[in-house]
Amino acid sequence: MTLSKRLFDITLALALSALLLVPTLFLSLWLLLRQGRPLLYRSERMKTVTTPFRLWKFRTMTAAPPGESGVSGGDKTARITAQGRFLRRTRLDEIPQLWNILKGDMSFVGPRPPLRQYVEANPALYARVLNSRPGLTGFATLHFRRHEERLLAACATPAETDAVYSRRCIPRKARLDLIYQQNRSTCGDAALILATLRQVLMRD
Repeated sequence: MTLSKRLFDITLALALSALLLVPTLFLSLWLLLRQGRPLLYRSERMKTVTTPFRLWKFRTMTAAPPGESGVSGGDKTARITAQGRFLRRTRLDEIPQLWNILKGDMSFVGPRPPLRQYVEANPALYARVLNSRPGLTGFATLHFRRHEERLLAACATPAETDAVYSRRCIPRKARLDLIYQQNRSTCGDAALILATLRQVLMRD
């Protein structure tokens, strides 16, 4: 990560943390009253092919049964709370990741941080993709997120979800992430952040 990108991340994360402090407190109280504890969800993600970190989100689902892993597909839809659907639709569940950005685990723009199981299954691919710091949003997120959601929503079992994600999502997202990597710039990052915000605000 370049110094200019890191300074951009820190400056924007601090500004948003100050701006969102009061709304986040009200959001936290609403979530505690409506769906109880735990308020936050912690997930292991990979910063490089060998370096994990803990990613933070507001919790959007009921507790997972023992042994469950992998990305969320149609097989997990019943576990999403009413509040969780709102958080996911507006991406407010990702506000706690400002802490990950300040710590240096993530950037605002880059590939979405992958789960260990997919990195271990595709080490050569992720060695290239994770040359960019994982991000809150990115080129692949902007252009493939909704299509990925539709693909995974049609999956009825964990095995089907894993197969569809591995075969149809990972390679396409990686191609887009590598395009970003070859063309990244501070101005480009700002444009992707604004485009992501516009996409969220205009979503049905």
